[in-house]
Amino acid sequence: MSPRDAPQPRPRLDVWLERALGDAEPGHVGSGWISGTASVFLGLLALGGVLVLWLPGWLSTERFRPLYPMPAIRATLEGALVVAFLLGVVSVVLRRRKVLGLTGVALSVLAALLGGGSAGSGVTHDRPLTLGADWFLLNLFLLAMLFVPLERAFPQRSQSPFRPGWSTDLVHFGVSHLLVQVLSFLILWPATRLAGLWQPTGFQALVRAQPLWLQVVACVLVADLAQYAVHRTFHRVPWLWRFHAVHHSSESLDWLAGSRLHLVDALATRSLVLVPLFLVGFAERALESYLVFVSFHAVFIHANVRFPLRLVEPLLVTPRFHHWHHSAAPEARDRNFAVHLPWLDRIFGSWYLPRAAWPAELGIEGRPVPAGWLGQTLHPFRAG
Repeated sequence: MSPRDAPQPRPRLDVWLERALGDAEPGHVGSGWISGTASVFLGLLALGGVLVLWLPGWLSTERFRPLYPMPAIRATLEGALVVAFLLGVVSVVLRRRKVLGLTGVALSVLAALLGGGSAGSGVTHDRPLTLGADWFLLNLFLLAMLFVPLERAFPQRSQSPFRPGWSTDLVHFGVSHLLVQVLSFLILWPATRLAGLWQPTGFQALVRAQPLWLQVVACVLVADLAQYAVHRTFHRVPWLWRFHAVHHSSESLDWLAGSRLHLVDALATRSLVLVPLFLVGFAERALESYLVFVSFHAVFIHANVRFPLRLVEPLLVTPRFHHWHHSAAPEARDRNFAVHLPWLDRIFGSWYLPRAAWPAELGIEGRPVPAGWLGQTLHPFRAG
């Protein structure tokens, strides 16, 4: 049996969660599995939100706090508690093994006992270093609410949301969001350092005089040119590929799989993309608009969705285009480096998109990257 024929290895966290919360019962609508899973998800988010309200100086990101509509957030938190509790009760009634529903009920009750949406004194004692738990919880909630229903309604592959490696990708997602303060400083440092040494002020003034929509389009172009160069370099230079291979190790793509990025890879790519954006001198609103776009588009191109996007494919990277970048097929290797604009790959000779076809297999031949987060983080430093 070849390595590709062998079952995909499951991380220990996958196995532990399956043993703790799983069972052999079906997961179709009406079985209590969907309600139980949603109950646990919402219960965990609600409990995390309550902890952030109690410890904002430790768990929330200082620069985001003034932007939050707190009455709406507290009301949403209360609603999540109620929904988590009710869904947990439904799961308990429908499912033979009650642990999934009871876990959701317990999490919602604990969050309510800790104060629910009314938690916290409203007083914030700022700390020099904080965890971005607020950023993590909000992003996880918004992305899951958007992409999980889309992937279930329009799946490209038939796969469970809890496919092999999902817990590893969730840890990658969590680390990159919880360390947002440190990572933001490291990502911004090269661009701000260079900007302090040299700025083409006349050119920047001309750029900022352009309409906002034109600046946003130019942001996408400049960023993707930089990202293309960095991305291709990570594929071509062997010691850099060790870091980028972590991203390509997933054999199942969905909205969460795009989070599987080694921190060195993520820091290098994002910081080098910001350098030309800062030097060109785009207005702050244009940069913010681009960052919102890339936050959702980067998730979308990894998502397990199948839409008829033939008219869009020549202009904007789609899931089918990017899934071929993750293909295990030899003919697709080192292709489709663009993240936003696929015609860059046509210009630079790296475009590959078979008509109406999707890749049959994803991942890396031989599975050189370990399955768990810690192993993936250490892997580039251990590779020969």
